Amino acid sequence: MDRQPLTRATPRTPSRVTVQDLDVPPLRRQRRPVAAVLIAAVVGAVVGAAALAGCSSGKSASSVASEAASAVEKGASAAASAASALASVVGGAGSAIASVEAQASAAVSAASSAVAGIKGGLDAKGDVTAGPVTSGADGKAQVQLTVTNHGQQSYRYVIQLNFTDESGKVLDATAVTVQDVAVGQSAQATAQSNRGLSGTVKADVANAVRY
Repeated sequence: MDRQPLTRATPRTPSRVTVQDLDVPPLRRQRRPVAAVLIAAVVGAVVGAAALAGCSSGKSASSVASEAASAVEKGASAAASAASALASVVGGAGSAIASVEAQASAAVSAASSAVAGIKGGLDAKGDVTAGPVTSGADGKAQVQLTVTNHGQQSYRYVIQLNFTDESGKVLDATAVTVQDVAVGQSAQATAQSNRGLSGTVKADVANAVRY
């Protein structure tokens, strides 16, 4: 019998597998809103905690799920109530500020009208000085005014005094009338705010006329 020479089998080189060879659709990442992720995490934590508590107490799965859903609903309701209360406080504060500014504007308008209503009045701001601002028992600001007649005859005076804060913003205003002041003489009068003022309050003689 003829013997054939033994030959070594040539090892096959494995072919490379590329991505194109795999009929697999590329993976797509889905982005979820941060808020949704956080809510899902919170709900999951609550449900998980309730489930663990239910398992330890021997409750059924449906009972645990019901209690978890109830807990989540109560938490959402409490959060909504807190948000509503905060909005109410912010809105109320805004309304209060608007009301105070409206009152100050109305007071300035009234005081200005009182001075402007004097026909033939002469500028007399140089005749008026204002003392320090004090606070009365009712919280209203008070200022002592000193009027010195530098004219050549007796005059009456109408003075507009503005109450301001440290920045110069007008908080309130009033008009004060001083009756006849003889030539070269001085008279005093008290100006009082229309409402209680807090903080550092200053007095500014905005206008004054004599007639």
